[in-house]
Amino acid sequence: MTEPASDNSITVDIYDQTYNLRGQDTEYIRRLAEMVDGKMRAVAAHGKTVDSLRVAVLAALNLADELAALEQKYDAITGNARQSQNSIRTRAHSLAGLLDSVLEEGRKAG
Repeated sequence: MTEPASDNSITVDIYDQTYNLRGQDTEYIRRLAEMVDGKMRAVAAHGKTVDSLRVAVLAALNLADELAALEQKYDAITGNARQSQNSIRTRAHSLAGLLDSVLEEGRKAG
């Protein structure tokens, strides 16, 4: 499917088309190309279209849907983390206030 080229470039095959790509991480580019090729082949296998542009658009929509779902999960996780941090800060502030009150009472009594 892929063959390395020189100067941070790589030749990849995506849906029976050859592309010469460049980038810092050729292994990463190769994995992305394999992902796109696989998605396009899966879309083509489930549809009746042979138009490669239509297959590419449907594959892109599929990948965009996966990305959106992952972004929602990420937002939910980071949102929960932010809520936890805010809760911890609020509790710490309350505990610091209570500690200050106890220390103040101790000074008055002593």
